[in-house]
Formats: sequence, structure tokens, C-alpha cells
Amino acid sequence: MKKFISKITKVLIPAIVSLFFFSSIASAHVTVIPKTSTTGAWETYTLKVPVEKNIPTTKITVKAPAGVEIMSYQPVPGWKYTAEKDSSGKVKNFTFEATGDGIQPGQFQQFVFVAKNPDKPAKAAWDAYQYYKDGSVVEWTGDEKSDSPHSITDIVTATTADHHDTQPATHEEKKRAETTTEKSKSNNVLPIAAIAISAVALVLSFRKRG
Repeated sequence: MKKFISKITKVLIPAIVSLFFFSSIASAHVTVIPKTSTTGAWETYTLKVPVEKNIPTTKITVKAPAGVEIMSYQPVPGWKYTAEKDSSGKVKNFTFEATGDGIQPGQFQQFVFVAKNPDKPAKAAWDAYQYYKDGSVVEWTGDEKSDSPHSITDIVTATTADHHDTQPATHEEKKRAETTTEKSKSNNVLPIAAIAISAVALVLSFRKRG
């Protein structure tokens, strides 16, 4: 019995460690939610900035995706907002810069802003630049398979029920449901994979023993 428990422990512990390791890597990315929105909508977006180094993050700059118009932002205590605009007055990029200590290691900060989506379906790529106190910069501008991917919002064709003018409550409820579903899917994939890996390793260990 003791040998059996020992084998189980040797298999499960590495699997659990791997699970938390990969989860921490995935959560270290700068992201913008929701991941799905509708054409022409005035969407409330949330920019999440975690710290992946042992030094504070003091500034975050985001480039407005093509066709997306940045309309307003929610003030955050301890942070200053600035925006660079083009000749027509539209925001090209915007920045939140710390007036205090910034985001400390092991912490994250959320920044909320409102943007008007393009009238046609598109994939809005949020290129972000994360500045650390030591002067280093992490560019979140790569594709989804890169080490520093940018966040993408899929802008899909709006239906009658999606228009804010006619059914704002229904639209907001739908967005919250979509966000919850995506989080649930993300949280479920890694545990299932860890269990599967553990089961395979356990079977192989007993085969070797036999």
C-alpha cells in the first residue's frame, strides 16, 4: 500500500506543479476583455496589466486597433491618462502612467475605457507596451503563438438584440455571460489536461513495474 501511495504521489505532484506553472504563465499576459463584441457597439473594455517581473510596472501604452475609436476612460487613483491623437482628432494610442509606486510584483491593475467598434466585422488587435521601473519594456504585439501576444477582440456582426439603443440591458447581460463562459473554459482546460497526463504516467509506471 505504501509503495502504491508513493507511486501516486510521484506522478501527481509533478502534474500539479506543472498545472500551476502554466496557469501563471498564461495569466501573466496583458489582456483586453471582452474577447468578443459587436459591430458599431460602444463597448466598455477592461485592460488587465499583471506584473511578470520582480520590479514594478510604471506605465502601459495601448495602440488603438484599426477602426476602433477610443471615446472615454475611467480615472484610476495613482495613474495619469494621456492620449496621442491623429489630425482628425481620433485617438491613435493612449497611456496610463503611474504617479506613485505603480503596479508591484505579484499584483495586477485594471484600466477601463469605452470605445466605439468598427461598423464591419474585424479582429481588433490591442498592441500594448508595458514599461517597468528599470526602463525595460515588454511589447505585447505578437500573434497568439508568440511569447508576448497581443490581445484580440473578435468584432462580429450585430443582430437586432445586440443594439445598445434598443436593448441595453440584454446586451450587457450577454457580454457578462460571454466573459464568464470564456473564463470557465480557460479554467477547465488545464485541470483536465493535468489529470490526463497523470493517468497516462500512472499506467506507464505500473507497466514498468509488471
